[in-house]
Amino acid sequence: MESAAQALLGEHDFSAFRGAGCQSNTPQRRVESIRVQRSGELVCVDIRANAFLLHMVRNIVGSLLKVGRGEAPPEWMGQLLDGRDRRLAASTAPPQGLFLVSVGYPPQWGLPPAPPPPFAESIPWPE
Repeated sequence: MESAAQALLGEHDFSAFRGAGCQSNTPQRRVESIRVQRSGELVCVDIRANAFLLHMVRNIVGSLLKVGRGEAPPEWMGQLLDGRDRRLAASTAPPQGLFLVSVGYPPQWGLPPAPPPPFAESIPWPE
C-alpha cells in the first residue's frame, strides 16, 4: 500500500478519486506527502495536500485497501490516476475511522496553527 500510494505524489488531475457531487472548478491537486503504515489491525494513512476534492481521501483509501488486500497490484494506483475515471477505482471507504487531523494555511494569512486533536498523539505510527 505504501509503494502504491507514492504514485499520488505531486500535482495531478485527481478525477479518478473525485466524488460525484464535487463542485470544485478543477480536479488538479498537489499531494505533498502520503504515508501508509500498519499497526496490528489499524491501517494509518496520512495525506497532506494543497487541497482536497469531495471524498478524495476516502476514495484514495478505498483503492489503497484494495491493493492491500492483494486484489490489485501497487502500480494500479498510478494507472487509476492517469485514467482519470472514477468508475475504475475502488469503492469509497466509509467515514468511520477517518479523521481530519489539521488544516494549515499559508503564512500570509497570519493564522496560528490549530493544536492537534487529543487523539492525534495516540495514533501508533510505527518507526
